[in-house]
Amino acid sequence: MVDLTFNDKMILVQYAIQKYENEAILVEKLKAVLSEKDAQRSIDTLIGTQRVRRIGPEVLENNTSHTELPDLPDNLKQLVDNL
Repeated sequence: MVDLTFNDKMILVQYAIQKYENEAILVEKLKAVLSEKDAQRSIDTLIGTQRVRRIGPEVLENNTSHTELPDLPDNLKQLVDNL
């Protein structure tokens, strides 16, 4: 597990959602860098702040009509690429 800040986790999850919309697949892929609890908590936080929306029982998408996708910091680029 990589030691990430709260904001890093949120950005990582948003970029992971861009790659994998299915929540089950998303959580499975995120297990490589986050605990399942951290991944689920990050998803719930992003939904609560309307940066991510649920568009089906298992489908998530970034709410780009509400907020823009944040810039990807250099320290997260490799993690996103490896997901």
